[in-house]
Amino acid sequence: MAKADLVFTRGPVFTVDPARTRATSLAVMGERIAAVGHDEVRELIGPDTEVVDLTGKLLIPGFQDAHVHAVFAGAELAQCDLTDTVSVTDYLERVRAYADAHPDREWISGGGWSMESFEGGLPTRQLLDSVVPDRPVLLSNRDHHGAWANTRALELAGITADTPDPADGRIEREPDGTPSGMLQEGATGLVGHLVPPSTDADRLAGLHRAQSLLHSLGVTGWQDAMLGEFHGQPDPSAAYMTAAQDGTLTARVTGALWWDRERGADQIPELVARREKLKAGRFRATSVKIMQDGVAENFTAAMTSPYLDGCGCATANSGLSFVDPEALRGYVTDLDALDFQVHFHALGDRAVREALDAVEAAVAANGRRGNRHHLAHLQVVHPEDLTRFAALGAIANIQPLWAAHEPQMDELTIPFLGAERAAWQYPFGDLVRAGATLAAGSDWPVSSPDPIEGIHVAVNRRDPAAADAPVFYPEQRLDLATALAAYTAGTAHVNGHDDAGSLRAGNLADLVVLDRDILTAPPEEIGQARVERTYVGGKLVHAS
Repeated sequence: MAKADLVFTRGPVFTVDPARTRATSLAVMGERIAAVGHDEVRELIGPDTEVVDLTGKLLIPGFQDAHVHAVFAGAELAQCDLTDTVSVTDYLERVRAYADAHPDREWISGGGWSMESFEGGLPTRQLLDSVVPDRPVLLSNRDHHGAWANTRALELAGITADTPDPADGRIEREPDGTPSGMLQEGATGLVGHLVPPSTDADRLAGLHRAQSLLHSLGVTGWQDAMLGEFHGQPDPSAAYMTAAQDGTLTARVTGALWWDRERGADQIPELVARREKLKAGRFRATSVKIMQDGVAENFTAAMTSPYLDGCGCATANSGLSFVDPEALRGYVTDLDALDFQVHFHALGDRAVREALDAVEAAVAANGRRGNRHHLAHLQVVHPEDLTRFAALGAIANIQPLWAAHEPQMDELTIPFLGAERAAWQYPFGDLVRAGATLAAGSDWPVSSPDPIEGIHVAVNRRDPAAADAPVFYPEQRLDLATALAAYTAGTAHVNGHDDAGSLRAGNLADLVVLDRDILTAPPEEIGQARVERTYVGGKLVHAS
């Protein structure tokens, strides 16, 4: 009898396999799982077998991320980093320190600041001028749907009181029309195209930095949600190809090719050519990313009814649909016929409906081709559309970390949605009850890439660091097994890895060892768990 290369014993093992959800032992031969079971698996231990005694630690399938910007996030870690604080004083000190440490940098760039730090979510150019008056500064906020610029950056871009807003964005202004320093959505590109692009070496280093961090969090594969140039951001595709070809890409990566919303169906042949070109090792670009709307905090998420103002009265603004809904149906039908997966950014309930209408048109025209189209973010879903996910085979790609009370939600979102519509936010429980398939992601660097944090919020509807906060619409909580499945089998499915995401004989040995059995711990302690080991194809890629 052939002996295993690697055996895990004395479980628990959570398989995410309906046929056998729990086991105590697992064996690996080569890059695949050879056996899952109990004491009988020990018969596969030979003199050269590595044996891992779990001693009560939990073995699960490797996590996958269905929506992440790994290269950008990794590169951003080397820029002016404003994450992990909400203090304006901290922001300014970090900007000043970064500028002082990099006197030769033509531009100061980076980001990660939070809208909750500023009244109305709007920082000013004067604040940045106080620390860097002589060089241009452009800093993305944490959701990357807006950017904070100083006066010098606005001057270099030629943005004045007479500059019109672009069709897909907004320049925030002072009372006399002078740009205030905050740029929303497409307006960021008015300045962003001037920022010197990162180099190929920068992006490759960013990928390696991101991969190391993601592996340390148990992530064995992901879908990069934006391959292409956008508002001055360079295309990360070459970094993936280099790493895939030289063997340093240890994760399994699906790329989503960026849909240029200023063009139409004429770009489809280019997408086909890029799909053919961008495949090597563990990387392939088989998805197309269509960004249908913006975000609720700056009132650009597309809604079926208008936003409210500070007094609770309806405004004239219902958000932006970046792609004409009728045209969208045609584009998605064409992409589906070519066996592209479509990855939608759909945050408001109108954008969700428009994306589902497009999938429905594709199904009507082409039949069911199994292309696993998915809608990411799903902040507001109209109750009438919940059952359409299962009916159309559209996958709900959720970012659970956002489904919690925090200042950006409580101060910049709920008051402007109103009570009824606010209760439609992140309806994970309703989607499951309506039969939808869930996949899960982080949208890092928008928010933490840690799947354990996301699972904690999906189950508790509270941030792990805010145990005393009210539960955010408790009827939408997920049970732990469902949340784990979304981060493993569900996301492996959406990423096209049918032989990963669950622990069964023959599947890829993409595995994670947690430091405790979260299935038997109180739900409020899920967020305390840590990853001890991560394996991809049976090879150890992280050990704490």
